[in-house]
Amino acid sequence: MTDDTFVQKGASATLAIPYDGSPQDFYFLLLPKATMLPVAAAIEPLRIANQVTNSKLYRWFIMTEDGEPMRCSNGMMITPDLPLQPLSSDALGFVCAGVEPQSTAGEATLNWLRRESRFGRTVGGICTGAFALAQAGLIRDQSFTLHWENQPGFQESFPDLEPTANTFEISGSLMTCGGGNAATDLMLNLIEQRHGKQLAIIVADMCLHARSSGQAAPQKSNFAVAIGSRNQRLLNALQLMQSAIEEPLSIGQLCERLDISRRQLERLFSRYLNQSPMHVYFDMRLSHAFALMNETSMSVTEIALASGFNSSTHFSRQFKRKFGASPHFFRKGWN
Repeated sequence: MTDDTFVQKGASATLAIPYDGSPQDFYFLLLPKATMLPVAAAIEPLRIANQVTNSKLYRWFIMTEDGEPMRCSNGMMITPDLPLQPLSSDALGFVCAGVEPQSTAGEATLNWLRRESRFGRTVGGICTGAFALAQAGLIRDQSFTLHWENQPGFQESFPDLEPTANTFEISGSLMTCGGGNAATDLMLNLIEQRHGKQLAIIVADMCLHARSSGQAAPQKSNFAVAIGSRNQRLLNALQLMQSAIEEPLSIGQLCERLDISRRQLERLFSRYLNQSPMHVYFDMRLSHAFALMNETSMSVTEIALASGFNSSTHFSRQFKRKFGASPHFFRKGWN
């Protein structure tokens, strides 16, 4: 790449900052079926930081395992800048994944991650990159995250590792973020750490991006936003259901833990959701099973048990009712 690639002329937003050091390099390793949005969301803040300061503060490079073009989850082919290579001491390396993340990291990627970690380099995962980090044995007692949709499958694959629900996590030399615009929040945080808050604010404005409230910002809208209600008893009921998927509670147990009568609980769900409590609960469990079907290699029987179904036959029948295909045919259709 030429200097013009990294420092481009802008229209009006400018900021002079006192910096004459070397640029910081970012390397983004794309795995097959990587999601393009978070990759672009990570790179653009770096480009804009250079643009508004008219300085080469950052450089960025796309890698693939073998240096060959990679097809992303949306079908587009991305031509990388180079194949896997060692990182310099100040560089940051991110593995970028997307759909089917449990099977896209090859041995070359895992060995590269282990080597860079062993030499003290900062490595991270974007979107579902935490799968590769975990497969390489790099996640131990650090806080980490990945896209919320893929977290159930991740926890089934790595039961000793628990991701947070936060937009991004920085834990020592390990950096992770969820998909979508979460990568922008992570990069803005890194820009602020290195070059100050004012630059981070201008870059966020140039991205038309409202920054999250920090590292602890959740990825998903809370139940209150999702259902359009702040009724605390209803919210407590939904949260309790969500926390007891594998071993579902009976309606009597729900009422006992919520200190509410069955009639009151049913009235709440009917008023705000136009469904019965158990119907909502049932759909939660089937949605959990759907995620496991996509993101793990678990058997149908294992998925049924992990979603609170004692009978795989009953589970298969209900799965087909909701998603239009039995679990076996559904999985074949995606292979």
